[in-house]
Amino acid sequence: MKSDTPIADQTDHPGEAVAVVAAGALPWRLNKGALEVLLIHRPRYDDWSWPKGKLDAGETVPECAAREVEEEIGFKGSLGIPLPPIHYHVTAGLKVVHYWAVQINGTPLRPDGKEVDSVMWCSPDKAAGFLSNPTDVEPLEFLEKAHIRGELDTWPLVLVRHAKAKPRSSWTKAEGDRPLAATGLRQALAVQRLLDVWKPQRIVSSPWKRCVATIAPYAKASGAKVKLVDALTEHNHHRSPKKTGAAVESLFDKQRPSALCTHRPALPTVLKQLGQHMSPILRELLPTVDPYLVPGEVIVCHVLRGSSRKVVAVEQVRPFDD
Repeated sequence: MKSDTPIADQTDHPGEAVAVVAAGALPWRLNKGALEVLLIHRPRYDDWSWPKGKLDAGETVPECAAREVEEEIGFKGSLGIPLPPIHYHVTAGLKVVHYWAVQINGTPLRPDGKEVDSVMWCSPDKAAGFLSNPTDVEPLEFLEKAHIRGELDTWPLVLVRHAKAKPRSSWTKAEGDRPLAATGLRQALAVQRLLDVWKPQRIVSSPWKRCVATIAPYAKASGAKVKLVDALTEHNHHRSPKKTGAAVESLFDKQRPSALCTHRPALPTVLKQLGQHMSPILRELLPTVDPYLVPGEVIVCHVLRGSSRKVVAVEQVRPFDD
């Protein structure tokens, strides 16, 4: 999970095994142009903190963050840019908490009452003074600097490699009809849960069966619009990589949360096109070695809202593998 400003390893204990993994978010909004963040009060600990919690079985770290935000303050929104993780010791050992920014869009919040009995909107300076865990200031400082740079308000563009398909060697019919393997069908459900973290409103996909089947569970559950684009198939990419690149570029036009699903052979072209919108620091973090992404894996580009088409943060996430 990378952004234009490098996020350093926050632990003072390099090499120490992590005993507890948790995730959460820093909710933010603009109030008359001024940045405000949301602190939560937890009666169990009598502390002020960010919405966060430990990883549940069968979920990825971003899924955990999104779930905790919904459970603790009643907001079901898309994760924004990744923020620095924090490390500290608990009884079980070293704990890491991964954080994201989450923009609150005016939807009324509903603290759960049990784990969270009060919330408070305040300036970053005031929040820093209230936070009970001093290390929780680190992601706050990063978020405030991103706001000052004008790089906090973003929308997600998600690249998906289709889930595992039946082997080419065992398929004698048309290549475009080669379906997902049993493992791939399970991966497609995991991709559905992962995409729900960033909530793309439209999906552009190769029309070949294995791509359509990969995004189908999410499209059906979310109601996202699906557009099938021939330029994203293996064959058409081989004939005209420029058309594949143009299909990627078109995702920037409407500035809406979007996802693109395609095949391994097309990934170098797709990644090259995305890289044109990144700083050299981010571009160097994109995968460059075949197979680039494993089946079902995603790359999330956080695109600055506005006309610049600038990608300011990048994440690479595998769906949960059972």
